[in-house]
Parts: sequence; C-alpha cells; structure tokens
Amino acid sequence: MTQSVLTADTLRDWIRKAADVLSENRAYLTDLDSPIGDADHGNNMQRGFNAASAALPPGEDPAAVAKAVAMALISKVGGAAGPLYGTYFLALAKRFEGAAPLDIDALASALEEAVAAVKKRGKAETGMKTMIDALDPAAVACRMEATQGGTVSLAVQAAAKAAEAGASATVPMLAQRGRASYLGDRSKGHQDPGATSSAMILRALADVVAGR
Repeated sequence: MTQSVLTADTLRDWIRKAADVLSENRAYLTDLDSPIGDADHGNNMQRGFNAASAALPPGEDPAAVAKAVAMALISKVGGAAGPLYGTYFLALAKRFEGAAPLDIDALASALEEAVAAVKKRGKAETGMKTMIDALDPAAVACRMEATQGGTVSLAVQAAAKAAEAGASATVPMLAQRGRASYLGDRSKGHQDPGATSSAMILRALADVVAGR
C-alpha cells in the first residue's frame, strides 16, 4: 500500500532498503569508480549505509532518524563522499524538525535544501559530473509534483526516475570536481559513481513508499 506521508518508520525502512541495494551493487559501483576514482565507492557506500542502518534510533521523530544517518555516513564513508552524503542527511534532518509526519511539501522543501547544502559543501553544480547530477533533478521533480498537487508516492517515484536519468546523463560529461577532474577528457564516457549511488538511494525510497 502506498503512503501519503512519510514517517520515522518510513525513513528507517528507506535506509535499510538503501543499505541492501548498495550492498547488492557494491561491485558495480566499484567498477564505475575504477576508471575515474579510487575504486572504493562501492565498499565505502556499503560500509556507510550498513553503519547507518545499525544506528537507526527508535521513536517517531524523522529528524532524529536523518541525523543519525548523517553521523554514521560522516564517520564511516571514506573520501569526499562521507561529508557530502552526511551534509545531505543533516540538511534533511534540519528540515524535518517539527514536521512529523512529512507531507509532500515538507519532502520537496527538504530535498531542495539538502541539494543546496551539498552544492555549497562540494562547490558543485549540475553538469559537473557529480552526485548533484542525480540529486538536483530529483529535487526538481519532487517540487513539480508538489506544485501540481501530487502525492508523496508520485513525488518519490518522479524523484527516483529523474535521479536515474541524471546519473545516466553523466556518461558524456567532463568531470569538474573530485579525482575524476584530474583526468580531463579521459573522464568522459564513464558514468559518475556518486550520481549512480545517489539514484540508487532515491530509488530505494520510492520502492519503500510504494510498498516494495
């Protein structure tokens, strides 16, 4: 059964689902990272989300759940990804405060604020071949559903689809941030691992809300 609002239970199920998906795709993410990074993105994301899943607090406060996830990711995910994903979930936590359960407007605002925080932290914009290329269109798609009077279920599905399209669109891009940027034109032709894992995380949320 689909959900019209997001609760702390939904968020806990989301993180558990994301941990499973990232574990299943550990080798794939590592393969994506090998030509343009340190070949550790799969391992880092698996370790970080397994830690986040283990750290999930009880209770009805979505903000507390998001903050616990952020702290685990900052602590356990290596390289630049840890602080960036941590920043994303910290921004979600800040927006979730006092907003339980979360309706579509609260979710849209949270995704927008989280993307803005990651852009500021990573000094990145859409088109630079980073996780922003998945997260930004996802936030835009969610806001569009909210503006059109859509539901949480439609919003997270639209966000996941937009993130997946955004990740695929990084293949021909020239990397302008991170280790991949050192490769210049050789970074072209590879899908960005951070955008890919971001799309997987948002797909996990969509699947949980849809009852899958």
